[in-house]
Amino acid sequence: MPLPTLATGAPAGTDARPARSAVADAYTRLTEVFPGLSVMELGPREAAPQGSGWVSSAGLAEGGADLDAFLAWDEAQVLREYGERARPDVVASFGLHRYAWPACLLITVPWFLLRRVPRFPVQNVTFQRTLGRMAVRTGEFACLPDDPAAGLPGARVVPDEEALRAEVRAAVAEHLEPVLGGFGPRMRRRGRALWGMATDEVVEGLWYVAHLLGEERRAMSELEHLMPGATKPYAGSAAFRELTGPSGESLPTRDRVSCCLFYTLRPEDTCATCPRTCDADRLAKLSAGTAG
Repeated sequence: MPLPTLATGAPAGTDARPARSAVADAYTRLTEVFPGLSVMELGPREAAPQGSGWVSSAGLAEGGADLDAFLAWDEAQVLREYGERARPDVVASFGLHRYAWPACLLITVPWFLLRRVPRFPVQNVTFQRTLGRMAVRTGEFACLPDDPAAGLPGARVVPDEEALRAEVRAAVAEHLEPVLGGFGPRMRRRGRALWGMATDEVVEGLWYVAHLLGEERRAMSELEHLMPGATKPYAGSAAFRELTGPSGESLPTRDRVSCCLFYTLRPEDTCATCPRTCDADRLAKLSAGTAG
């Protein structure tokens, strides 16, 4: 995904950018460590970007022409890079992952960095995948009582950390549930399997970004509290564990709830957290990554 991002100035004839929102600093920090994703906050009457590869989350949730065009990119990418066509359900799985991974970061990164949890119904998010850009309309957010932002318009104060974690789970579910409804008929997965995939996107997205931030261990601890299991509609838990490397070093891994289905293209090449990957293969992949 990492590609150069475009300038974020407002189009001519629209409102200027709004005053920095309560979560803007988190998105700035996200792009600093991961330039492949930038978040543009829209003004109150500023139209969301259209054309040139932009797709609205609401359009994906409808499951029609917008989703057809979105998945056509994944189908072409597989054919170009692997020289074969993927099954339609595999294409849909790839496309959902490539949307949900950054979409979850819109919520989890402000929570992790600022202890603020924004709400993004699907009509408030637009995505440009090839440039790694998201345009969002920010509004309501949850925060703790001692947060300096607690008195700002749109702030909703919750009593403690567990209540804030519940807000994270609710905000992600509010955004992803209609999107899963759009993708679901294209996939062989239903219900619990789709929410297991959502669990993986929440956990692995923030885990990756926290590693770039130099806060991997804190993220692992917080994600274990965020996704302890039995938190419906999600399926599964953060499921972190430690393996011992060849020199006695500790190598963190986790057991994914779902499988991305990449094995259908390259059976010999699975992810280090894939439920199909045995610990010996995980150690080889993780050790190679550490050496690299």
